[in-house]
Amino acid sequence: MVELLREKGPLTRADLARLSGLSRSMVSTIVGELISEGLAVEGDEASGRRHQVGRPGVLVSLNPEAGVVVGVDVGHRRVLVAVANLSHEVLAEVGRDLPLDHGPSTTLDLVAELVREVLEEAGVRWGSVVGVGVGLPAPFEAGTGRIHPSSLAPSWGEVRPVEELRRRLRLPVYVENDANLAALAELVWGAGRGSRDAACVVVSDGIGAGLIVDGRLYRGAMGTAGEIGHTVMDEYGPICRCGNRGCLEMLAGVPAVLELLRPSRGPDLTVGRMLRLAAEGDAACRRAIEDAGRLIGIAVANLCNLFNPERVIINGELSGAGEVLLGPLRASLGRCALPVAATAEVVPGQLGARATVLGGVALVLRETDSFVAPPRGGKPKGVTERTTKGEANR
Repeated sequence: MVELLREKGPLTRADLARLSGLSRSMVSTIVGELISEGLAVEGDEASGRRHQVGRPGVLVSLNPEAGVVVGVDVGHRRVLVAVANLSHEVLAEVGRDLPLDHGPSTTLDLVAELVREVLEEAGVRWGSVVGVGVGLPAPFEAGTGRIHPSSLAPSWGEVRPVEELRRRLRLPVYVENDANLAALAELVWGAGRGSRDAACVVVSDGIGAGLIVDGRLYRGAMGTAGEIGHTVMDEYGPICRCGNRGCLEMLAGVPAVLELLRPSRGPDLTVGRMLRLAAEGDAACRRAIEDAGRLIGIAVANLCNLFNPERVIINGELSGAGEVLLGPLRASLGRCALPVAATAEVVPGQLGARATVLGGVALVLRETDSFVAPPRGGKPKGVTERTTKGEANR
């Protein structure tokens, strides 16, 4: 029951019965015990923000005062850090720009600094932190603790980010690919709700897909599942960081699209301005985004042939173009995929730029083995001790 509330956020007792397979009487008994122990709350105290059709049931959630989780999104150009309580309510968030091809040491130092800053802004004690979930724009190999630096500077190749951040923060740390975290966040809070098999394609500086199989993240043997940005589209195309030529992200990623437009729209063209111009009907901007959509759609068609998801969620900066991007993408999917695979629903993400950082929050809630035990005599007001994955916390 606790696991369902950690993963899904506030739920009605009917939802808990349906998802757990338990009888409603058993669910009521368990929920009553959790509430009496101070681990869960319901009614006005449960911070559910769901839109329901008809008369909503009373929501049950984990006690927001039982601890907090920190999510971190390390992008190519910016770090975003957010802190949320166990009811999935974001309490505070901070961000900072990064130089292009940022190195690991200074970046991880900045992450640690922003974690301290966001906790201070939220008024949260350090001992209340359950864990920190971090998204990086590269595949992460859990077995070795290393990342594959195909999308980052080569200096990241020898770095073990989990170890480095645990040393800086003295907190449990979980690291995952940014597209995987975006998929997890959309599954919990956004456009993926209700899906058992889905793909979340993130189109930003790089292009990647997080895969949800039977309701859970699928990472692959070495953590590279969903790396559609390195699908070769033109074997004579520009050389990619990964060493291949003509990878999808070299032709349809944000930098490639901007580079096509800067000769005619100015050297200082930004993503935001390009999207505004496209919305206003600028022919060149619309054409560049449409062409990117067609190419991405071919890669998505191949993904659908192999994986057969019921839903494909499009996220990332370029998704802000809406149907200018999605229309051509759907057309390529219909043209290039098997008819049965082409039935996948293509929808825009609902979480925007916050998808990865919220995915970091969801990751910690899913990966934490133990839950806070309430102090004797009543409701927990914070966490002072916790053991996660067998490792003692502060």
